[in-house]
Amino acid sequence: MTKRCGTARKTRSVTTGRQVLLAQAALVGGVVTALFLKELPGLLREVRIYRMTGGLRAHRRYP
Repeated sequence: MTKRCGTARKTRSVTTGRQVLLAQAALVGGVVTALFLKELPGLLREVRIYRMTGGLRAHRRYP
């Protein structure tokens, strides 16, 4: 058996393109979810106002 002296194996982490895309998708999904949750109360208020004014059936009342 021969010993190798002074040769250290260099290990480095290899990040594949698929892992980068998954990380980006997770980041974008988190941002979109946070934005949606932040805007949800305003959206619910708008829907409530729309329903109070009659929605699509209110053509005669609100020209």
